Amino acid sequence: MATKVFVPRLGEGVDEVTVTKWLKQEGDSIKELEPLLEVNTDKVDTEIPAPATGTVLKIIAQEGSPAKVGELLAIIGQPGESVDVSSAPAMTESKVESQRPEAKPATLNLRPSTDLGFISPVVARIAAEHGVDLSQVTGTGLNGRITKNDVLAFIEGRKSKVEGQKPSPANLQPSNLQPGTLIKHTTIRKQIAVHMVESKHTSPHVLTVMEADMSRVSKHRAANKAAFERDGVNLTFTAYFMMAIVAGLKAYPIVNSSWTDEGLLVHKNVNLGMAVSLGEDGLIVPVIKKAEDLSLLAMARAVNDLANRARAKKLQPDEVKGGTFTLTNHGVSGSLFAFPVINQPQAGILGVGAMQKRVVVIDDAIAIRPMVYLSFVFDHRILDGASADWFLAKVKETLENWV
Repeated sequence: MATKVFVPRLGEGVDEVTVTKWLKQEGDSIKELEPLLEVNTDKVDTEIPAPATGTVLKIIAQEGSPAKVGELLAIIGQPGESVDVSSAPAMTESKVESQRPEAKPATLNLRPSTDLGFISPVVARIAAEHGVDLSQVTGTGLNGRITKNDVLAFIEGRKSKVEGQKPSPANLQPSNLQPGTLIKHTTIRKQIAVHMVESKHTSPHVLTVMEADMSRVSKHRAANKAAFERDGVNLTFTAYFMMAIVAGLKAYPIVNSSWTDEGLLVHKNVNLGMAVSLGEDGLIVPVIKKAEDLSLLAMARAVNDLANRARAKKLQPDEVKGGTFTLTNHGVSGSLFAFPVINQPQAGILGVGAMQKRVVVIDDAIAIRPMVYLSFVFDHRILDGASADWFLAKVKETLENWV
């Protein structure tokens, strides 16, 4: 009997995906739990495994097309088996949950004699092409299965170690960028475009800028970096900025809100989004949930984890949803200050510029201090200039008086 493949629910609030790539074509054989296709939701790519062993009899959803949770994607069965697409019902909610990629355990008859677990043909081919020993790759897929992204991340990490340096800005540009070339939009780039245009049409954006003296933060980081490293955590300045934002949102909860037609929805928790660059693929904003409960150590650990998995494309759809405020650290590329676009439906976004030693006047004396511009863009429907500045002043005060 043929098995119907439906769009599973990939996370809370995920009702639609975009089919980005079919890993199998009609007529191809496939094993249960072997990746069948890739889908994208909120800039997160996810492999959908086959729910049964057989032959791909019919592909319903085409690449680049949207598909709602419960919609039919494909049919798997035996060669020559008849396919009746017209009578295929939508998947019930119980079936939606049962077919989530992480919900179905691996069956023993699929596992080869090696202890690597099931290795898909795609993973095997990439590993062979790049000379990767799969026993050295940590799997993040179902039951520890090694996915395509795991292998690609391993290859990239190995390349970085060999080169001993970060890629230059020139290397982040498309390799085929030539005059007159048409570069096709990726799914992520299209989503970014839609989200940014909608945001500008939704919220009246206003920018306010202050600068903060980072002397105390810099001293604290220098004094504690080694201790954090012993706990396996890289203490970055981003963690301090996130903690300062939490302090500002606690002092002025209205900034941690969203506009609705009925009134302002002030959020119960502080869920901080953190913009992470994906190079040519744009950016993604993973979210640290309940950030108000975190210590500096816990915040730094969360920042490390989400940033690393974002760049390795190992985030789950739930991890980019539910943000109530966003930080974008545009200073990593040398920018001093910017005018970021609000991540809807949030009330604002804080941009942090490059830290530079500058001449400042302190108590009528000239001094040199590590300074950073803080660019706060806010929704003028929710905040006025004064309330926005009160919040930003609290962020500045927290950074300048760090103990």
